[in-house]
Amino acid sequence: MTNLKDLVRRNRSYRRFYQEVTIPEYILEGLVDLARLSPSARNAQTLKYFISCDPETNEKIFPHLAWAGYIKDWDGPAPGERPSAYIVILNDTKISDNYFCDDGIAIQSILLGAVEQGFGGCIIGSVDRLKLQKKLSIPDHLKIVEVIALGKPREQVVLEDVKNEDVKYWRDDAETHHVPKRSLDEIIIKCSC
Repeated sequence: MTNLKDLVRRNRSYRRFYQEVTIPEYILEGLVDLARLSPSARNAQTLKYFISCDPETNEKIFPHLAWAGYIKDWDGPAPGERPSAYIVILNDTKISDNYFCDDGIAIQSILLGAVEQGFGGCIIGSVDRLKLQKKLSIPDHLKIVEVIALGKPREQVVLEDVKNEDVKYWRDDAETHHVPKRSLDEIIIKCSC
């Protein structure tokens, strides 16, 4: 049985996938249902979701995303390594312009659900939002917040300790993705209460 800590450890930012391994629409709907059931600031529930597991629609989404800002000589996954699905997170401005922290809560629920089912994903905040909105014919009152790329991970991601305050992720010669994490002692501030 998988525990929560194991799911969180396996929930990495995967950027290369087995593109041929599809994610059925019903699984994407189930992941969005996890987001729907998650807490929402003021219970306003302003977020909406555009899902895609269709290769043609996926091809419309991919060019509007930027991948791995710390890895300067990489333009993103090559054909065959691209996501097999996407969830575009939208804020419904007819409800409110402010979604507070709902996107983070929803995304964590979606990604933990994906990991539990053997998939992985990457939150992409570097999006050409206006062009993507037009390409997908998303109504003007729905504003793109982030995009989640999903698929069966094709890369190994390992966690390691931060050294010399350098938190930049990197890849070694074997293409293993390394992610430095600060220690628990460093991030907990203790007081003499």
